[in-house]
Amino acid sequence: MKQWVGLCVLACVSNAFARDALKEPSWETLALRTPESVLVHQIDGRKVLLVSEIEGGHSDADAKGGVALLAADGKIINQDFVRGLNAPKGMAVFAGTLYVADMTELVAIDLADRSVVQRYPVEGASFLNDVAVDGDGVVYVSDTHTGKVHRLINGKLDTYREGLAGANGLYTLADALYIGAGKRLYRTTSAGDMTLVAEGFAEDVDGVEALNDGGFIVSCWAGLIYHLQEDGTLQLLLDSRKEQINTADIGYDPATDTLFVPTFLKHSVRAYSL
Repeated sequence: MKQWVGLCVLACVSNAFARDALKEPSWETLALRTPESVLVHQIDGRKVLLVSEIEGGHSDADAKGGVALLAADGKIINQDFVRGLNAPKGMAVFAGTLYVADMTELVAIDLADRSVVQRYPVEGASFLNDVAVDGDGVVYVSDTHTGKVHRLINGKLDTYREGLAGANGLYTLADALYIGAGKRLYRTTSAGDMTLVAEGFAEDVDGVEALNDGGFIVSCWAGLIYHLQEDGTLQLLLDSRKEQINTADIGYDPATDTLFVPTFLKHSVRAYSL
C-alpha cells in the first residue's frame, strides 16, 4: 500500500476507486447477544467468524460475555464457543491465541481448547475496546476512556500512545498502526511518527479494516460506514442512524470482498458484498 499523506476534511467526491453504497445485506444472523466485534479467521482449515458478545451491560463485570463461532455464511456453529468473559469487545489472533479486550483486561485464549490461558490487567484502564496484532506478535489494545493505546510485548504491558481522546479502532499494516480516535484516524509507526490520515467522520470511529484494492473501510458505532480512499477522500457507504442500527467493530474478508457488521443493540451480524 502507498504511504498516506492526504488529509480528508469532507465526505464528498468519488473517483475510480469509489465503492457502491451499501444496500441490502447478503445475509443476517439474528439472536446474537449484543455482538460488538467480528473477526475473520481460519480454524482447522475452515473460514469462520469469531463474534464477541457482550450480552450484559457494556461495562458490567458479570462474566456473561463470550465469543460466538459462526460459519462464513452466517450459520451459528457454536454460540458458546468461549464464555465467562465480562464485556468483550475487539479481538485479534496470533499463533493460535485469541486476544480479547475485556473491560480492564487483555484476555488471552487458546483457540485449540477454548481456555483462558492468561489475563493481563491494564493498569488504570476503564474501557478497553479494540485489539490489533502485528507480524511480530506485538498486541495493541485501546482504552477509549483514558485515550491510551497499550501494547503487550513478550508478556509485558506498556503504554504505546496517550492523549488520543476516544481511542478505539486499531489496525496494523506493515510497520504502521492505524488508530481511530474520536472523529479522526491516525497512522503511527515503529519509529514513533504519528500522522493524521483523515478527519471529518460524522460520528466516533469504531472499526477499521484495510481493503484488498487499497484504502480502508471505517465504521462508526452510531450507524455509519465509510470508504476511506487512498487519496484521502471519505465516501459514506451506509447511514443507519435513523433506523437506530449500530455498526460496531466490523470484520472483512479480502478473499470474497465481504464486510461483516455487528449491529450491537439489534443483536445481529450482517454481511455485505462490497
